[in-house]
Amino acid sequence: MSNQSVDFNFTTEMSTSPPFSDTSTITDITDPCATSTTFSISDKIAANDITSRANYVYSAIAILGFAAGCFLIYSFIQTYRAQRRLAWLQCLLWAFCGIQLLLLLLSLHAVVYRPDYLKTTALGCAALSFIINIASLCGLFVLVLMAYVLTLDPPSHALLRKPGVCAALVIVTSVLFALVLAGIRGLHKTCNCFVDPAKAGVSYAAAKLCLTFLIPYTLQLGLLIGGCVRQWKSKGRFLSGSEEGPMFLAVTIIMFACLLLYSVVLVRGAKIQREEELSSHEQAFLSVAEFIWFAGSSVSLLLILFMHRPCRESLYGLFRQLRDCCRSPRHTQPNRNIIAPHIEITDTLQDIES
Repeated sequence: MSNQSVDFNFTTEMSTSPPFSDTSTITDITDPCATSTTFSISDKIAANDITSRANYVYSAIAILGFAAGCFLIYSFIQTYRAQRRLAWLQCLLWAFCGIQLLLLLLSLHAVVYRPDYLKTTALGCAALSFIINIASLCGLFVLVLMAYVLTLDPPSHALLRKPGVCAALVIVTSVLFALVLAGIRGLHKTCNCFVDPAKAGVSYAAAKLCLTFLIPYTLQLGLLIGGCVRQWKSKGRFLSGSEEGPMFLAVTIIMFACLLLYSVVLVRGAKIQREEELSSHEQAFLSVAEFIWFAGSSVSLLLILFMHRPCRESLYGLFRQLRDCCRSPRHTQPNRNIIAPHIEITDTLQDIES
């Protein structure tokens, strides 16, 4: 009789249990970083698929950009060894390429772990965010200096003609801006590392938009407008009259578009996070925007490689050397043994006596 009651209770519990649904509360007790979150499993899988595809595309672009950056650094080193000096604008280009290479290396934290996130301490994540912000700001302020040099060639201020002074100015300004961002960001006690977490609030996203986007590009726009007015009064050509002008405009536009998209998406995610938890698709959208931000560095390096004449000529020279080395033996010109004519004149005794 007792066995029958146990069987009846078990049957009743099984009949009242809810059927399987794709919306579940998942908690991994073995992972200290895990939290109890209710989400749609199908949505999570779809969001991870979007992030993975964006990761593959960015990885291909990053490889091309890294190769282009390494060749640009090699080309600048060869130019310096040949001439023992670099022009002021070439020094700025060299610095910009080095900074973009550093950003590509720092983006490995996203390439390796996505669609998941890097697991680290709060202090380590804050340090990574701080370094990335410094590198990004340095690149933007180097573009500001390039706009200044193109507007006033040579620079009117004597201090800005010294590379050491300009490097110190760029680094100090970038560090100060990054410190402000780090203070607003704070330390978030989470194992998933976000370079720019949406949980930092709208204030952090707005400060990021202002310090890393509005201020550098406002300075560039002011310098470009001033250069246009200056050249219009002198009836000259601005930017189009120099070899580096079109390249500078192309790089600036690419960086502007990528950074604008990332900043707008970050502000939008912070506003959503303030009201409710971010969905899987929103997190995937933030990851894609972050990849686009880093992709701007790769595209900029490729543009410099193909639009800067000395670097482009160095690339063509490398291709010619590879073509000559890989040329098939049947296409090579055969060795021709040319025998030089040897004329010997001998005088006979009869010719001498006559």
